[in-house]
This record gives sequence, structure tokens and C-alpha cells, in this order.
Amino acid sequence: MKLTMGRRALMATAVAAFAFTGQAMAEKAVDSIHFLIPGGAGGGWDGTARGTGEALTKSGIVGTASYENMSGGGGGKAIGYLIENAESNHGTLMVNSTPIVIRSLTGVFPHNFRDLTLVAGTIGDYAALVVHKDSAINNMSDLMAAYDADPAKTAIGGGSVPGGMDHLVAAMVMEAAGKDALGVKYIPYDAGGKAMAALLSGEIAALSTGFSEAVDLANAGEVKIIGVTSDERVSAAPDAMTMKEQGIDTSFVNWRGFFGAPGLPEDKLAQYQDALAKMYDTPEWEAVRERNGWVNIHNNGDDFKAFLESQEKVIGDLMKKLGFL
Repeated sequence: MKLTMGRRALMATAVAAFAFTGQAMAEKAVDSIHFLIPGGAGGGWDGTARGTGEALTKSGIVGTASYENMSGGGGGKAIGYLIENAESNHGTLMVNSTPIVIRSLTGVFPHNFRDLTLVAGTIGDYAALVVHKDSAINNMSDLMAAYDADPAKTAIGGGSVPGGMDHLVAAMVMEAAGKDALGVKYIPYDAGGKAMAALLSGEIAALSTGFSEAVDLANAGEVKIIGVTSDERVSAAPDAMTMKEQGIDTSFVNWRGFFGAPGLPEDKLAQYQDALAKMYDTPEWEAVRERNGWVNIHNNGDDFKAFLESQEKVIGDLMKKLGFL
């Protein structure tokens, strides 16, 4: 009798334990992942890799995660390393984003996304145009009216160099609005704080920036968001209108995702894709995503490739028009 009760108690304990941990254990897809980060600590690539690793390991989908920062060449050093050491890096995922398209087009490095194994697009940050909180401009129609009245005084600033993402987004939006992208006066700043100071001082009429940064500035009461490059309104700023809502047929997202070494075995690729797909349903991922203000954009395999090829064409055509290619 005592032995029977002991077994029942043991079974009950095991069931209780499984209720708490069994689901995560059952969903384990990969033993370990080594994340290769093409930039320094604290940047967007670094945050994406470490946030993804945190969610995957805390949820139990991946056993352990390690991280390696490899700066240099605008991301080219890490790409070259992964290609040159492909066979010994089947346990590695490299994070990257829109610059892999821009910098390969401009020849900053000789490789492009086709030289790697495409695993999955994971998150995205839409772009936005913002104006000073006291600006007379309240929407994209107002900005276009100001531009038509005096293009030289309707400068748009950004935190990237000419030909960088902020510039390309501004040009893309103005082009879709029927304006000459070459006529847009773009003023680059080497930091977000300097760009914000320029907006506050009236040096620029509007600022092109990432959506998550725009939301932070709007929540702080410093700016008004006059247009977002998403297809639909984003819940983090439900009152902010999309460009499409305002008759400007364009969309853009600065995606971030993961790549494997060329020749990555199909079974390893499937494991990584399975792990990332499962991650979206976990509270651990939602905590990371919300903390960083990211948008879930999941493009797997062939869908990821189609997305990148589409972006390459749109960005390439625009860069040619602007004289950067």
C-alpha cells in the first residue's frame, strides 16, 4: 500500500513538473546556436541577436546560445568570415538587415544575400516621417504643400549618410507622392540627437527615422508622426496614419533576420526555421519584442528570398535615380 501510494505521489509530482516545463522541453528544436553579430555591442544587430537568443533559450526551444561580435567593413567582415569558414559554422546564425542589400548594391563588400543560406526574416522596424510638435504641418498633404511652396526650405533630415536608409525612405516617399526624388533636400546627421536638435531648431521641416524611434519621440511629446511606411496602422501608435492612407502608395520596412553559412545542411536549416517559427508563440518572445518596440515580420525560406529580391529592386532603382549607383 505504501509502495503504491509512493508511486502515485511520484507520478503526480512528475505530472505537475511536466505541466510547468514539459511544453518547453517538448518544443525544443535545437541544442545550441552561436549568433554572429556583424557590428558592435549595443547596436540594432546586437540587440536583435541577443533578444532572439534570450527568447529561444528562456522558452526552452533552444538549449544554449552564445554570441560573437565581429565589426568591420559595414558588416562585410562577418559575411566574409561566414563564407570562408562555412563548413565549421553549421552551428552559427548571422543576423543582418536592410544594409546587406544596400551595401552589396554599392559595392561596399563583394558579397550579397545570395551567397548565404537564407534562414528567416524575423522582425522589422517601419520608417516614419515626423515633424516638431508645434509645426504647422500635421500630415503628408501639409508637407507636400510646404514642399511645393518652397522646396529649399522644406528639408528632410535623417540619421544616416546620403544614400543611407533614412535618405532612401524620404526619397521613396516623395517619389510616390509625385515629386522628383532628386529635388528633395536631404540633410544628414551623424546621430539621432543632432537630427532631433535640427528639427527643434527649424533647420529641417521633417525627420526621416525608424518607426520605433518615432514612437518614443511622440510619446515624449517632442514630435508628431505624419506618416508611417507600413501597409496598415501599427498598434504601438494607432493614431499615426500610413502613407497609403494618405494617397502615397509606398511601403518600407527595415527588416532584421538570420542567415546561415553557404551549404548549410537541409536538416540544420529546417531545425533553425522550426525554432524561429515556434518562438513567436511564446510569452518570452513577446516580452522581448514589446520591450524593443519591434514588429513581427516572419519570412521563411523562399518567402524571405522573394522579399529580399523585391527590396533589392526597389532600393536599386531608387539609388540609380538618385545617382548612388
